[in-house]
Amino acid sequence: MLSLTTGLLPLLLAGLLGWTGAAKALGPDVVVTAPKTALARLLSSSERAARVLRATGWAELLLAGALLAAPGSALPGAATALLGAGFLGYLGYGRARAPQATCGCSASEDTPVTWRAFARAALVLAGGLTAAVARRTWWGALGDRPAASAALLAVGALVLAALSADLDRRLLLPLRRLLLRVFGHPLTGRGGAPRVPVAASVELLEHSLAWHTTSPVVRSALLDHWESDGWRILHYSGVHGEGDTARPVAVLFALDATAGRDTPGDPVIRVSYVDADTGAPVAAEELRAAPARRSLRLVE
Repeated sequence: MLSLTTGLLPLLLAGLLGWTGAAKALGPDVVVTAPKTALARLLSSSERAARVLRATGWAELLLAGALLAAPGSALPGAATALLGAGFLGYLGYGRARAPQATCGCSASEDTPVTWRAFARAALVLAGGLTAAVARRTWWGALGDRPAASAALLAVGALVLAALSADLDRRLLLPLRRLLLRVFGHPLTGRGGAPRVPVAASVELLEHSLAWHTTSPVVRSALLDHWESDGWRILHYSGVHGEGDTARPVAVLFALDATAGRDTPGDPVIRVSYVDADTGAPVAAEELRAAPARRSLRLVE
């Protein structure tokens, strides 16, 4: 297996360098990506960063071709290892001096440098060193054990893809959508009823007429919440009245536990003031006097 792995390494490295090199040398995203990279910070110029990225891309393409054409030669492997070492140094600079910048390694990623970029550069370094001392050709390895070679190449490609942040949108997003279709949405209950987070209910409440009507009484953030008969109860503390008639009250809002900001129509919200000492309702007539909220029709 070790002989097979070393024999196929040039093929994997050529595939990786061919992909990243073509993206940098020929891709249209380099000019857009260059200002976001740590290279632009290092060179103090987005234009120079774009030119260096283009040149690096062509160097990677040249190395990919050399790895494919001369796998038994030490020079392509050594040059690949040198490139991997250079990437590691550059990534270290990026993390230290511009932690929010991208590395621009594939010209299309727009995420900061993470451990995955370091791991991929380390694999390029280790793979290049291994390829430099290997004497077996990749076509010889493929011919001797084609099934095992195909499996090994598939595993290697998956590992490299997992270490490439710019493939997340192409690989992880469809995978997450598939998992949602198969296993359902995590916010959906067992009976199929949607589960709305408490924070969403609070946001819905704070944009309602009920909240604006009672906000002069409310004196706290959310203290407690629970559900009963399909209603979500949100508990706040408050003070009702002024001067000698002021008394501490519990302000209770009840709204549909399944309602969110995307739910059509105005939400139904019930409000109660409850005396904090006796538990008796307070100002029921005052609350019933609040006018019903009506949606405004959107006119273009």
